[in-house]
Amino acid sequence: MSPRTALVTGASSGIGAAVAAALVRRGDHVLGTTRDPAKITDPLPGVEYLALDLADNASVEACAAAAGDVDVLVNNAGESQSGPLEELPPDALERLFRTNVLGPVRLTQLLLPGMRARRGGRIVMVGSMLASFPLAYRSSYVASKAALKGFASAARREVAPYGIGITTVEPGSINTGISARRTQYLADDSPYRDEYHTMLTALNTNEADGISADDVAAVVLKAIDAARPKPLYAVGSNAPLVFALRRLLPRGAAERMVSRRHGLR
Repeated sequence: MSPRTALVTGASSGIGAAVAAALVRRGDHVLGTTRDPAKITDPLPGVEYLALDLADNASVEACAAAAGDVDVLVNNAGESQSGPLEELPPDALERLFRTNVLGPVRLTQLLLPGMRARRGGRIVMVGSMLASFPLAYRSSYVASKAALKGFASAARREVAPYGIGITTVEPGSINTGISARRTQYLADDSPYRDEYHTMLTALNTNEADGISADDVAAVVLKAIDAARPKPLYAVGSNAPLVFALRRLLPRGAAERMVSRRHGLR
């Protein structure tokens, strides 16, 4: 393959860093985003860093302008949030959707005209298997990732005639240290406290035992390289088996399966 220009959001750690490094290794020109490039203490060799705050529309537009024409966009950056639905603050919900949905969608809108003019491009939305297998106390995060997948799935047909492929990669449990960065909202006197902590303990354990960011990056590159990308790629958490069971089991049974995996009865 001839070298391409790729923009990878959230490239300072986790999946984004793994994807950026993999693209550099094969000779692509890689632009990676982070909120403040000046704060990166261990930059990836070969990655050019751009500032991006997905919750700030002006920052999104400035990043797109700085990036210029790109052949590949990997919308990876996002926030992991948890808490009982009843207790999620409105401003936290708004920030999450700006970061996880509206920012990536706006960035995609800004880069699509160039791809369309060149009649080619690949856009990968990094979602979560929780969008396909919802989990209690992760409602805001589940909804944001489901929304991102919805944009990708519906827009696939719009851009396909121009040689542009849009796909979603849904990782399951990943060992990237995200447990320590998750934003949490739980009232001091919450009636959900005990069950919430049960879920959170299981979630953190599953993530500690999860697949590596490099494993997810390999699937992202598979989606980028496919002549006809599939609508959805899933990786980790026994994805082939659980998606097969999801097709066979009643929806309620599949939801109970997810709950039990996280200590909820």
